[in-house]
Amino acid sequence: MEEQEIGILDLLQVLVRHGKLILRICGTAALLSIICSLLLPNIYTSTAKVLPPQKEGAGLSSLSAILGQAGGGLASLAGGALGGGSDLYLGILKSRSVEDAVIRRLALEKVYKKKTPEDTRKALEARVKMQAGKDGIITIAANDKDPKRAAAIANCFVDELFKKSVQLNLIKAGTERSFLEKRLELVKTDLKNAEDSMKSFQEKNKAIKVDSQAIATIQGIAQMKAELITKEVHLASLRSYQTDENPQVRLLQSGISRLRGQLEAYEGSGMSGDAIPAVGNVPSLALEFARRLRELKIQELLYEQLTKQYEMAKLSEAKDSSSLQILDDAVIPTKKSKPRRSMIVILTTTVAFFISIFLAFIHEYGSKMPEEEKALWQDIKSRAWPGAPWKR
Repeated sequence: MEEQEIGILDLLQVLVRHGKLILRICGTAALLSIICSLLLPNIYTSTAKVLPPQKEGAGLSSLSAILGQAGGGLASLAGGALGGGSDLYLGILKSRSVEDAVIRRLALEKVYKKKTPEDTRKALEARVKMQAGKDGIITIAANDKDPKRAAAIANCFVDELFKKSVQLNLIKAGTERSFLEKRLELVKTDLKNAEDSMKSFQEKNKAIKVDSQAIATIQGIAQMKAELITKEVHLASLRSYQTDENPQVRLLQSGISRLRGQLEAYEGSGMSGDAIPAVGNVPSLALEFARRLRELKIQELLYEQLTKQYEMAKLSEAKDSSSLQILDDAVIPTKKSKPRRSMIVILTTTVAFFISIFLAFIHEYGSKMPEEEKALWQDIKSRAWPGAPWKR
């Protein structure tokens, strides 16, 4: 206990002995931090919030359900949105094209006084923070010395995000529309040929009657084949601008495999190779009529579904709005967000206090050195800090 008391007293004695040094260092640090913090410009932060489109909007749910029953991926054309969630739109916001558009609109090269576009982009990125919360809402926070410009930067990013999303949606819809337009022309030709073939067969052979079971089976198989072809067309359209790793591509591939399996089951169940059950024992003319009827039904259903797809693609291409929603526009801030001057002064003074204590103990250690080492210690102090307050 005595040794502990002596140690504490010794420490207090050192602090009291070098109190002027500690006060001088702390006072100097506090004064300098006050001056520096006052010289720092006020920074204002303005924030905008955007809600990306959900997986299926409320306004499109019924339409998507109806078109989904028709098969062939019509539901995916109903929305015309990019999809992909918040990460996709964050990537668009951070793209070079969006940043350059914001820089041009607000003339930020002159504001930031940068010589190259790359330096201007880096300066802009340092002042703008974008993030997506767990709820999917994207927050854009812009910092600037001018509160009006801070709000303008945040709102400009939102505007450019809307423009870019609309542009990408139009490109996607235009690609699908162009592909479907070409495919529809081919289907029109095939349908006309099937109709002409059926007409010529009936005119040549007069009336041919096929039993109701065969007709019902033919119509069911025609529906399956039309749906299969429609899905294959949609898959080819997607592959024109997506990779095989895309979830929608994988879903279509799975649906195509399922339909092919069902058709193979029909053809492998003891029926004829042409998958026309219940007509295997009819006369040859009736069989030929059933085949032509099946082909006509397939072409009719295929034409109907492709026409729906084509119309939806045209509607998506004509739509000039984005499915993004603005929750909060950026407004001009009235209070600065930084610097926090009081915190700067407190932290600087606290660090200076501990540094001064450390220096006081170093000086105390040097004063108790043997005489032969004092000359060397004084030389070290003089070279390290020529104007030291303890220099004699």
